[in-house]
Amino acid sequence: MAEELSRRSALKNIVAGTAALGVSAALPSFAIEPDQSTALKGNVNHSVCQWCFGDMELDALCIEAKKIGIKAIDLVGPSGWPTLKKHGLDSSMCNGAEINLVDGWNDPKFHATLIKNYSEMIPKVAAAGYKQLICFSGNRRGKDDETGLNNCVEGLKKVIGIAEKHNVVLVMELLNSKVDHSDYQCDTTKWGAELAKRLGSENFKLLYDIYHMQIDEGNVISNIKKYHPYISHYHTAGVPGRNEIDDTQELFYPAIIKAILATGFKGYLAQEFIPRYKDKIKSLRDAVNICDV
Repeated sequence: MAEELSRRSALKNIVAGTAALGVSAALPSFAIEPDQSTALKGNVNHSVCQWCFGDMELDALCIEAKKIGIKAIDLVGPSGWPTLKKHGLDSSMCNGAEINLVDGWNDPKFHATLIKNYSEMIPKVAAAGYKQLICFSGNRRGKDDETGLNNCVEGLKKVIGIAEKHNVVLVMELLNSKVDHSDYQCDTTKWGAELAKRLGSENFKLLYDIYHMQIDEGNVISNIKKYHPYISHYHTAGVPGRNEIDDTQELFYPAIIKAILATGFKGYLAQEFIPRYKDKIKSLRDAVNICDV
């Protein structure tokens, strides 16, 4: 499809083409004009990741997010919490305790720093009234799956009691190691779920990033159904490219969101795509409308 075609024109062409072929009810959710501003249905708790809109001040992003009906901003640390509170928005996934994405819980040499960071941050998250704090496995650096699991369990057990005391959930993000995060260890839902099983705490869960898991393992809906007890948060983006979740990519988000809701999920779904169109807020509004099933 030519790049210069607008999404609206592309969707109209799709609908017209399928109608000519006698196809009924094709693409039921994508066949609407997703830039329409309609009241949200209330089935999904919508959020958006701040870093994807990094050229916008957090204050401005909060204002636009509220207009759309978004309830929270993802991946905001303590310095941004006052701004969120000013706008009545939740911090759906807090950050600020991690070292980075590559130096994580799977390596004992980082445990001392991580234990200190999380021991200090967990009470702050709780005091601010928030529930989730992100964490990362880190890169393999030659460690096999079993070694990485054992090291993560050893380190996380030092802080999981603090999380339980303060009713904060530590959430490890699933990232792909094929395209964006080479050598990252927690790159399959199976591995992350095994870690959760070994920790045996409701205060450790997974962040299922739909974009990342489509790249590394596919079978998105089946894996959501299978592993949903271990998942407390979702991220979205288009595949390939990590851009808008529109008709240019391979994932059909209405079906994915319906599968998530069918598990009884009540947490947040955060948009984490990188906008490529000039009107980024329109892209965000479109994505929310597509996911608002």
